[in-house]
Amino acid sequence: MKRMACSLGLISLFLAALPNMGAPQTQQNGTLVVKGRSGQIPVAQINGRSYVDVEGLARLISGSLSFAGNQIVLSLPDSSTGASPPPTTGSPPESAFSKDFLKAGIEEMSIIREWRSAVLNCIRNGYPVTDAFLNGYRDQAATSLRMASVAASTDADRSAFQLLSNEFDKMQRLSNKILAARQNMNYISPDALKNDPLDQQILSCARSLAAMAAAGQFQDDGSCD
Repeated sequence: MKRMACSLGLISLFLAALPNMGAPQTQQNGTLVVKGRSGQIPVAQINGRSYVDVEGLARLISGSLSFAGNQIVLSLPDSSTGASPPPTTGSPPESAFSKDFLKAGIEEMSIIREWRSAVLNCIRNGYPVTDAFLNGYRDQAATSLRMASVAASTDADRSAFQLLSNEFDKMQRLSNKILAARQNMNYISPDALKNDPLDQQILSCARSLAAMAAAGQFQDDGSCD
C-alpha cells in the first residue's frame, strides 16, 4: 500500500483545485467522478471552493482512512499489486460461437455442399448413382458432424449444431430419394432438382448457416427447421 499523509488543510487545498460548479459566495451541490472508477460522491461549493467528504473519496478510489492526532492518513491502492480494478471489457455475447465449433461447423457445411454437388452432377450428366458412391459422402459428413458435436461448448454452439444436424438429415433424405429412383429404373430428368422442395430447403439452410458462420454467432431464421 502506498500511503499519503495529509492534514485537513492540505486536503482542502487539493479539493479547492477542482473546477468550480457554481458562482462564488453560493453553495451548490455537484458530484465528483474519478476516471477509471465506478460511482460518484457529492461535491459542495462554498465561497467558490469545492469540498467533498474524505471518507466518500476513500471509498470511491478503493482507499482507506486512518487518523493520527490532527492528521488524516489516506492510503491509496498500490497499482503494482493489481489492487486497482482492471477496465471492464465485457463478456463475449452469449450468441457467439466457440472457435473450435465454428471451425468444425464450417467443415461440415463444406462436406454437405460437396455431397449435394456430387448428386447434382450425376443427375445432370446421367451418371449412375450407387449406394457405395453416396455412402462415401454420407459417412464423411456423419464423421464431421460428430466432430462438431464434440466441439460444441456453448449454448450458441449447441443450437447451431441442431441446425447442422437438420441439414445433414435433409441431405440424407435427398440422396435416398435419388438412389431409390435409380434403383427403380425411374427416369430422372437433368433438371429434376431445379424446383425440388427438399433441395430448396437444403439450399436455404446452407445460406442461413453460412450467414451465421460469417457473423460468428447464432441467428436462427427458421430456414433449417
